[in-house]
Amino acid sequence: MPKSKRRPMYRCKCIACHRHPYGTTAQQHRAINRVMATLDEKNRRRFAGLLAIQAEHQMRIISLISQITGLSRNTIYRGQREIERPTSKRRSRRIRAPGGGRPLTEKNALGFLMRSMPYS
Repeated sequence: MPKSKRRPMYRCKCIACHRHPYGTTAQQHRAINRVMATLDEKNRRRFAGLLAIQAEHQMRIISLISQITGLSRNTIYRGQREIERPTSKRRSRRIRAPGGGRPLTEKNALGFLMRSMPYS
């Protein structure tokens, strides 16, 4: 059975979820995070931006969405811009630029082994 590449679900850090963990607000925040866990990086950003656009009338909504989802405010602003002004250019299927992201685990482990071996 192949391993799932599903992102672990983020736990909301807002005050309402801590005060009333079984309340309606906490249930909504868990639902948002369940959806976020299934999305890739670009779509997480856009989904958070869409939430910010829909609740624009509320003050400090970006900070609240940041607490709910764990995404930075700059990422949410970027997602908001991407929703409001879509680009017509077709890009490749890649999410990150080539070479972006974390180094491979095997590469890190090899470097650690080489550093920990005594010199002969």
